[in-house]
Amino acid sequence: MSTVYTITASEPVNQQIYRYLRHEIVTCAIPPGCLLSEKDVSSRFNVSRQPVREAFIKLAEAGLVQVLPQRGTFVRKISAQRVADGRFIREAVEVAVVRRAAQEASATGLAALEHNLQLQKLAAERHDSQAFLVLDDEFHRLIAESIDCRLAWETVENIKATMDRVRFLTLSKVSPPESLIEQHWKIYQALVAKDANAAESAMRTHLQEMIFSITPIAEQNSEWFEAV
Repeated sequence: MSTVYTITASEPVNQQIYRYLRHEIVTCAIPPGCLLSEKDVSSRFNVSRQPVREAFIKLAEAGLVQVLPQRGTFVRKISAQRVADGRFIREAVEVAVVRRAAQEASATGLAALEHNLQLQKLAAERHDSQAFLVLDDEFHRLIAESIDCRLAWETVENIKATMDRVRFLTLSKVSPPESLIEQHWKIYQALVAKDANAAESAMRTHLQEMIFSITPIAEQNSEWFEAV
């Protein structure tokens, strides 16, 4: 955990610590099974233990850490069942969003999606997996914002933390960015054509990628996954 982050006065400290730790857990910079110390984290961010404790609670709610009495707080191993459940819920929400976006997305909203896709391509060419993941999330968020329904994306974001770890692990071999960008383009093209059925089909295909990718990833990183 060598990355240096800056705590600002622009938002609550516990939310900033949560976001930073979530990012490091999702990208496996803090690997599954790792012990998280309130003392060490508070020293790292130069804050009291209270906001760190609050961040740990939020991480536990997201399914990323587990508090074991008398032992400490540990980064949870990845649960294939939790990934499957999160994907199911996410698909239900995002299919509804994309169908509505096919009818209501403005020219400005579509332009924002096209710009995002260009940035995804650049990130893929630079082999910048972390930047690509951020842009991937932004693509889906922009679809929700194109119909003025940010709550839909906030709902998805709250349940996809475990999915995100698998997404990060798949980028190198199982689901390379180039393949995901192609899937994003199909979603975008359906939105431009105002074809709700095509948009739904493209979104389902995209989100079902997780079904096929989790098995090889679990086999390659068995020590990071919960035993079935």
